[in-house]
Amino acid sequence: MSDYLGSPARRRLLAAMSASGLGLAGGVFSNIRVASAQALGGAVPEVDRLSVRVVTDSYHHAFEPGRKIGDVNVERFAFALSKEPPRKALQNEWGLSMHLESARGTETRQVMIDFGFTPETLNNNLELLGINPANLDALVLSHGHYDHFGGMVGFLQAHRAKLKPGLPFYLGGEECFCTREAGVGASAGSFGALDRKAIADANLRIMFAEQPSLIAGHAFTTGWISRVSFEKVLAPSRMTVGMKDGVGCAPEALPPEKRAVTVVPDDFQHEQATCFNIKGKGLVVLTSCGHRGIVNSVKGAMKVSGVNKVHAVLGGFHLAPHPTEYLRETVMALKEINPDYLIPMHCSGEGFIAIAQQEMPTKFIRSSTGSRYTFTA
Repeated sequence: MSDYLGSPARRRLLAAMSASGLGLAGGVFSNIRVASAQALGGAVPEVDRLSVRVVTDSYHHAFEPGRKIGDVNVERFAFALSKEPPRKALQNEWGLSMHLESARGTETRQVMIDFGFTPETLNNNLELLGINPANLDALVLSHGHYDHFGGMVGFLQAHRAKLKPGLPFYLGGEECFCTREAGVGASAGSFGALDRKAIADANLRIMFAEQPSLIAGHAFTTGWISRVSFEKVLAPSRMTVGMKDGVGCAPEALPPEKRAVTVVPDDFQHEQATCFNIKGKGLVVLTSCGHRGIVNSVKGAMKVSGVNKVHAVLGGFHLAPHPTEYLRETVMALKEINPDYLIPMHCSGEGFIAIAQQEMPTKFIRSSTGSRYTFTA
């Protein structure tokens, strides 16, 4: 990976895009901008507070009470009640989107990770939860699966006039743009591709975070996640290398071993986790799907940050397809890492949740769409 990222060909590609103002669509969209994200250098930033709001997920319990769990403040969202009965309610779907608000002294930052499966759900929930896209300082896409970017185009169409000009959009690399086919259960077929034109029209600034990178001055990404544990990378989708009519991924921007292939099973090399370092508490690691392995993701965050204490692990862990023995091995590995809190979402699976709740009862927190988790120094 380091050979590819530092290669003369890679530098020429980024330099050409920067100089011309063109994206990798061969000049079709003249106002798309692509750059490398600011790489981590020295100590990772510390924040005093981080609030994580679950905007879209597949589970919502309207009557689950908010409470303090340890030193984490857990807020739940039931209904948008007022003088009249509500006309809208939170929607659930197979997908994930999270809104983050961090603070360091008087300085605050807001970041949105992923867009769920549909814009109807995303925009509905953003409105009900009172999240204003005008306040966003960055967008992050964890990986190129439709259940994480399906709501993007409709979100941008609805809110692009409000977004900050040149809002940075962090991606794990060109591989995010590859078109994909999925085979899930009895279903198989197109799993879509990121829409470059929608990104260009919204005046977003694409930041490739293939290496560990800073986000909005408060957070950092793991960059590409190495496989260092027992975990297996499943391939529920396959990607097509190449572009057609401005859609897809440019082979010359992929790692050398993928440039000459046409269709390849996904290994999720481009997937990244988003992380914060809470002052005095340690890392909060957010994995949207964890295809590369939740243990690999957390260990990657620890390695790139140099911080060994993990305060919380949140997000999708992609464990639903795995057998019980594998789930138990994963829980044991997480117990060894010893995070203060474990909050599985999305594709983690009920089997994993049951074992984690049994083995880590004081650390486990059940998630729900609309929930807000606040971690403080």
